[in-house]
Amino acid sequence: MQSVDQNKLMLLNQEEFERRVSRVKAQMADLGIPAILISDNANKYYLTGRVYAGYVYIPLEGPNMFFVRRPVELEGDGVVYIRKPEEIGQSIGLNVPEAIGLELDVLPYSMVTRLKAIFPESELKNASTVMRHARAIKTEEEIEMIRRSGVKHVHVYSRIPHLFQPGMTDLGLQVEIERVSRLAGCLGQFRISGDSMELHMGNVLVGENADSPSPYDFAMGGAGLDPSLPVGADGTPIRRGDTVMVDMNGNFDGYMTDMTRVFALGEIAPLAIEAHKCSIDIHRALTDMMRPGTPAKELYEKAEEIVRGRNLQHYYMGHRQHAGFIGHGVGIEINELPVIAPRSRDIIEEGNVIALEPKFVIPGTGAVGIENTYAVYADHVECLTPAPEDISYFLI
Repeated sequence: MQSVDQNKLMLLNQEEFERRVSRVKAQMADLGIPAILISDNANKYYLTGRVYAGYVYIPLEGPNMFFVRRPVELEGDGVVYIRKPEEIGQSIGLNVPEAIGLELDVLPYSMVTRLKAIFPESELKNASTVMRHARAIKTEEEIEMIRRSGVKHVHVYSRIPHLFQPGMTDLGLQVEIERVSRLAGCLGQFRISGDSMELHMGNVLVGENADSPSPYDFAMGGAGLDPSLPVGADGTPIRRGDTVMVDMNGNFDGYMTDMTRVFALGEIAPLAIEAHKCSIDIHRALTDMMRPGTPAKELYEKAEEIVRGRNLQHYYMGHRQHAGFIGHGVGIEINELPVIAPRSRDIIEEGNVIALEPKFVIPGTGAVGIENTYAVYADHVECLTPAPEDISYFLI
C-alpha cells in the first residue's frame, strides 16, 4: 500500500494534478464556465487524491483554492480553512466570476441556494457536466489504478468455486465472497453517481431471482432481502440446474473494475449455455469496434444485431424487465461516461474505461453472460478483468 502524508491535502503528484485540471478547464472553456466550485466527494477525490469535507474552487484564470472544514491540519498551496461556506467569498475577494458552476446533478436544492448566495451576481451553470466529461477520459495513472483493482478483483473471483458448500443460499455465498474480497483489500465502497441506484458490495443472483424486476437502473435486478433495498440476493437456495451470476465490488484503491461471471451447480439448460456463448461473442465483436471515434450507439446496435441473429432477444438484458443499456464508463464511480445505449450521443475516445455487460435471463435457469472492464487505446483495447469467461461449475 502506498504511503500517504496525512497532513498534505494534495495526494496527486503535480504533473498528474495538472493533467486532470487541464481536462476540467478544457470542459469549462467549451461550456463557457469561468469558475467552478466542487463539493462532491468523487470529484474532490479526482482532483486531489483524497476525500475531505470542503470544496475545490477552480477558475479558468487565477489560483486554484481548496476550502477545508475537516479534517484539521491539512496543508498545501491554496488551502484555506473555513467554518461555513459563506467564508469562501472572503477568500475569493474581488475576483468574482461572471458565472459559477455548481454540481447541480447531485447537490440538494438547499445547498445550491446557499452556495449561489456566495456569488449573487454570477450566472449559475452546471459543473456536473464539466466533471463527468473530464473524468470520462482517464489518465495513464488512473488506468493503472483500475488495472491494479482488476488484478485483485480477478483473484477474488478465482476463489469463488472453492467458497461454495452444499446447501448454501445466494446470501451465504455472497457473504463468503465479501469476506475474501475485504481481506484482499476491497474498500467496500460501491460509489454510484445520483440517486437512481443503491447497492451493498455487489450482486449475487441465483436462478429465478435474476428475473425479479428492480427499481434501480442496473442491468440485472433481483428482489433483495428487504423492500428498503430491493436488489440482489434474496435468500434463494443454490440448486442444481440454476445459474449463479456474480457481479461483486471491484473497488480496491478508489478506482473500480466491474466484472461479472457465471457459476452453476450441475447441468444447466442448453439455451442458457447458448446465451452465455452469445455474450462472449458480443464482447469479441464490440472490442474489435471499440476504437476512438466510434459512436457508442453503434456498439449497442451491433450487439442487438448479434442477439437477433441468434433469436435470443426475448431474454436479452432481462426477461420480465429489460435494461436499456449494455455498457457504461467506470472509474471512481460505477456509472460514468460513455453510456452504451441506443440513443447515446457519446463517442468513444482514447482513455475511456468501459464495462460491457451483455447479459441474458433464461426463465427456469437464471442469468448468464459476462461483464468485463476495458481500457480504450488508439489501436486496441485492454481487458482489465482477464478472468476465465466460460461458465464455472461448482464441485461437490
